Order: sequence, then C-alpha cells, then structure tokens
Amino acid sequence: MENKTWDKVVLVNESDEGISEMDKLEAHQLGLLHRAFSVFIFNSQGDMLIHQRAFDKYHGGGLWTNACCSHPQWGDELIASAEARLAYEMGLSCKLEKLFSFLYHATVEKGLVEHEFDHVFVGYSDDEPRIHADEVAAYRWINPKEVYALTQTSPQEFTYWFKEALPNVLDRLSIHYK
Repeated sequence: MENKTWDKVVLVNESDEGISEMDKLEAHQLGLLHRAFSVFIFNSQGDMLIHQRAFDKYHGGGLWTNACCSHPQWGDELIASAEARLAYEMGLSCKLEKLFSFLYHATVEKGLVEHEFDHVFVGYSDDEPRIHADEVAAYRWINPKEVYALTQTSPQEFTYWFKEALPNVLDRLSIHYK
C-alpha cells in the first residue's frame, strides 16, 4: 500500500460490485457512484478525532470531517486500504472494524458531485496524529456530543458525508449525543 497515489476510484453498482476504475476528479465531475471509506477514531477518554481538510483539496478544502476518508483502489482489500490511508493522512496505526455502509449523493462546491457507497470503520487510539500537510490542515479531539452540536449549528463547516454518518456511528456505538 505504500506509495499509492489514490488518484482513481472504483465505480460500483448499488450492491457495491466493482464495475471499473476512473480518475477521481472525473468521477466527481460526472457524479458516478463509486466506493469510499470513512474512518472514525476515538480515544480512551471517549473523544473523537476530527480533522480539517487541507485548504487546497480539490473539494471540501478547509472543511472539518472524520479522522480519515478516501477511496480504495481497484483490487485493494477495503480494510487494508482504510488502515493505509489512516497511516498516510494522520500518521496513526490502529485496528479498524467495520460498522456499516451507506449510499449518499450530494452536490458539493465547484460543481462536483459526491455519489458514494461509503464503508464506515471505527478504531481506537490514544496516540497523537502526525498529520500529512498535503491532506490535513488541522485536527482536534472533541467530545462526540459537542461535535454533533456543531454539525447542527454550523453545518457549512463540515463535509456532507461526515454529517450523514455521524449520528449512525454514535447510535451504533451507544454514545449519547443529543
């Protein structure tokens, strides 16, 4: 998984069966359904790791989101890809477990469309991230109840997929947030 560029996406059908691969930007310009993953990390105090996307990302620059999110490449094992990307973006290594998957479709800035079959993983770590500056502008550990409240009062500051996945993650982990 080292030296991956993560510059392609795997196009899928609504059953998450791989069809072909395509350039990441082109898939987002055309709004084609593709495979993605979102990683949520919690520490032993119960805080959640969120990060602010680098400001020069092709979309979502400067928005806050879950610990790590990306697209596996053709032929990648999903969990191995998520773990590799977490290490690349956040400098963290921990065991991940799959919580659920969901489909979403959203128009985002610059005329791009997020249309993803998103696999959501959870992991636990007390390590401090060592961020990759091309991917991450900042990070913070935050109480889940506080971050949920922020997604309600300042939704424009968060990625669409994070706002969609967060309540489901917290419900599945039996974390009270309302």
